[in-house]
Amino acid sequence: MTEANLIERIAARGDGVTGDGRHVMGGVPGDRVRDDGIIIPGPNRADPPCRHFGKCGGCQLQHVAEPALAEFVRDRVAGALAGQDVAGGEVLPAHLSPPQSRRRATLTALRTGKQVALGFNAAQSNQIVDMRMCPLLLPELFALVAPVRELLTVIAPQRRPVKVKLQMLDQGVELILEGVKAEGLDAAMAIQDFAGAHGLARLAIDQGDGLETLWQPEPPTVRFGDISVEVPPFAFLQATAAGQAALIDAVRRAIGDAGAVADLFAGVGTFALSVQAGRKVYAAEGARDAIAALTGAANRARALVATEHRDLFRRPLVPAELNRFGAVILDPPRAGAEEQVKQLAASQVPVIAYVSCNPASFARDAKLLVAGGYRLDWVKPVGQFRWSTHVELAARFSRHG
Repeated sequence: MTEANLIERIAARGDGVTGDGRHVMGGVPGDRVRDDGIIIPGPNRADPPCRHFGKCGGCQLQHVAEPALAEFVRDRVAGALAGQDVAGGEVLPAHLSPPQSRRRATLTALRTGKQVALGFNAAQSNQIVDMRMCPLLLPELFALVAPVRELLTVIAPQRRPVKVKLQMLDQGVELILEGVKAEGLDAAMAIQDFAGAHGLARLAIDQGDGLETLWQPEPPTVRFGDISVEVPPFAFLQATAAGQAALIDAVRRAIGDAGAVADLFAGVGTFALSVQAGRKVYAAEGARDAIAALTGAANRARALVATEHRDLFRRPLVPAELNRFGAVILDPPRAGAEEQVKQLAASQVPVIAYVSCNPASFARDAKLLVAGGYRLDWVKPVGQFRWSTHVELAARFSRHG
């Protein structure tokens, strides 16, 4: 039985929802809402660990205790599937990445006079919350925030936003600065000195006419299993090492001992290289720099990975191509992979491992696969973007009969 003033769940955007359907900012399951709108805290509230919470747009859910946070991640996936009437399939307990584990971030900086504000944008705003602490980022990334702020007092233009991209690679931190003006010897020297002093793996800038690498002592790499990939600047990687491990583990479990596997939307090889031992893998990707990095790594390691630069939105694999594989791994962008999924639904591929960063587009694609004769066996929700409403997952579909 529902209680009208009891918060029962957290909606997709992070607000609490009462038994009678009201949306309450900051509400957590178990809280009660008085008639005047005041929240009476329940058992699932937590003290936010960051002083910027409530202003910074990086987190929406620091006030939610761990069990309720995991339940929210799981509910997002279950709710998306229910919304598309996709039946069956166990929704497993959610994996949550720990605090201080985010290994990639895009921040914004703004120089006003001699002051530089640097951080995530405020919620639903262009205003920058000047970051003085962050329980999300890897300590190695956060340690660069203050020094970058200082560097930008020299090279950032006045009152024009600068994008600051940070990513942890095997050799250290990669730093990309977009929208800076590094003119003259002083600026060039300041950047070189900065990169050397902080032991960066790579420093690249974009002054408005494309990315220019100014510091790279050796080719920066990322390791998948026992294979190192020389990655292009700010290559797409999973947001945390723990989240990546959870997704790879789920994919491995989904594909089992299939001897020939296709990895579609393969990126730089997160899944292809992690599962290649003892089997043949075909990897397709539309981004030219990503597939070149994957091809180079596979060749150097003499792995049985065949790669193809292919736009899977315009030219998806058709059933005749798909039917050669014992399993297909699918990891599309946020919009999903409708055209490729239609071809899969018409194929005879025994198993599909679907990795998604958007429960809504995943559920829409899942409906197409189920209509084509697949069964959804299970879904593993993954909360890599801790304290945020952004939810990822890995799922297994199998064909019967």
